[in-house]
Amino acid sequence: MRRTAFALAAAGIATLLSGAGFAQETVIGGMVFQQDQFFRGIQLGFEVSAKESGATLLQGNSDNKLEKEAELIDTFIARGAKAVVLAPLNSDASIPALERARDAGVKVVLYGTSINSDFQVADVGTSQLDIGRFTGEAAARYIKENLGGKAKIALLGFRSQLQQMSDDRTNGFLEKAKDGVELDVVATQDAWLAENAVTVATDILTANPDIQVIYAANEGGTVGAVQAVRAAGKQGKVFVFGTDGSEQLAGFLLDEDNVLIATTAQQPVEIGKKAADVAAAAIKGEATEKYYDIPPLALSRYDLDGVKAYAESVKQ
Repeated sequence: MRRTAFALAAAGIATLLSGAGFAQETVIGGMVFQQDQFFRGIQLGFEVSAKESGATLLQGNSDNKLEKEAELIDTFIARGAKAVVLAPLNSDASIPALERARDAGVKVVLYGTSINSDFQVADVGTSQLDIGRFTGEAAARYIKENLGGKAKIALLGFRSQLQQMSDDRTNGFLEKAKDGVELDVVATQDAWLAENAVTVATDILTANPDIQVIYAANEGGTVGAVQAVRAAGKQGKVFVFGTDGSEQLAGFLLDEDNVLIATTAQQPVEIGKKAADVAAAAIKGEATEKYYDIPPLALSRYDLDGVKAYAESVKQ
């Protein structure tokens, strides 16, 4: 009986030690809000960071739903996360769940989008204005060199999804695209999913047959705009300037039909890695910056070697 009692006591001590070890474990909850190539890059960045820091990584996808975002944050807290890393869906409505995390002693690190508060440890991302500006610079050059310095243009955004981000990208584009160029904006609509953007862009082209340029503020809009121009047989007449980067968009830039002229890509792996790195540092009590800027990448027909290098990096 003494042996049994000793064994039970030893087992109890082992359990307590195991629990103490878990409590001290670096657990990071990383969240995306949709599944596409960009957010897969974010997740890969999380994974690289966790491997390097030795952190345990919990991952989730909110599917663009505020209630699911809140549920995942609560789940991360319950599972012992010491930090949560996410792109909040709404600058105001995402705050209550994040405040619960903060009140539970969890470090909050944001990437891509932010909130109307300052309790987050850091914001990691790319200037949305710069994302638009880089494409706008290419558009101004192309319109000057090929369209006589004037162009009728349509804008595809995603204001009903993320108003501030859509507006920043579009305004950044227009700021630079108007440099020495006369633009006549004849249509502005929302269309961020490729299949929807095909329909919207097709309708715009039908209603405005003299349009020469389409700017799309995200990947889906860019893909849909290119496909709509091709389906309408307007290659060489309508030129697309887009946003985001992917293997597909790189392929469009390398195609000989000259429909997609330029786009600006973010660096999702770098963004995801930096956000998780900052979270791990904050858990350890190390000093961090309040904002980290990851510069975008300009991709255009003016630098096809750069496009080819980008396409190879995406494959890797």
